[in-house]
Amino acid sequence: MKAEQIASMIDHTLLGAASTEQDIIRICGEAKQYRFATVCVNPYWVPAAAKELQGSPVGLTTVIGFPLGASRTEIKAAEATDAIAAGATEIDMVLNVGALKSGLKEAVLRDIEAVVQACKGKAKVKVIIETCYLTDEEKKEASLLCKKAGADFVKTSTGFGKGGATVEDIALIRHVVGPDMGIKASGGVRDLETARKLIQAGATRLGASSGIAIVTGGTAQGY
Repeated sequence: MKAEQIASMIDHTLLGAASTEQDIIRICGEAKQYRFATVCVNPYWVPAAAKELQGSPVGLTTVIGFPLGASRTEIKAAEATDAIAAGATEIDMVLNVGALKSGLKEAVLRDIEAVVQACKGKAKVKVIIETCYLTDEEKKEASLLCKKAGADFVKTSTGFGKGGATVEDIALIRHVVGPDMGIKASGGVRDLETARKLIQAGATRLGASSGIAIVTGGTAQGY
């Protein structure tokens, strides 16, 4: 794939705790310039980003239950509702990893379903399963729960865990969810070669703070 095509698959991401309003304005400008799919920011910055992106084709992603996924279901659904009202067009929610590893599959399913319902007809839902903490069997189970709940994407990582996206995990998730569901590779996607490999394995969206380096053929540090 050409760099321009890959640009249209990137969520240009800035989730650092010390990110300022000027940083948010900057990444929105970059997203418009390079024609990224969306800007991904923390919920507090959604109104500012929405203002900067108004009239552009760039979408606006925010994160819910981030980064641990351990918020109560009602809080996640309320966060999603508030974010959409503020201008978010895509919601990246963190799956309750501890509940999944405890075997509480129905609770995990209800957690995802609540956010999907809050976003229905208003925003796409990506579910971050945080692959670095899961066995292959747990990755399969998590991906199937995302699909069953009606989410639009399975997403690999928050970027705040101990590991990010791998080609092997993307291929595994694609095998489990089939050809139609979206998969977002995030965490450690910092150059064009890595992006291409992840897309070849089945990723349909990339989460990265290194979007410019990816599409210009450089290498960067970060999310």
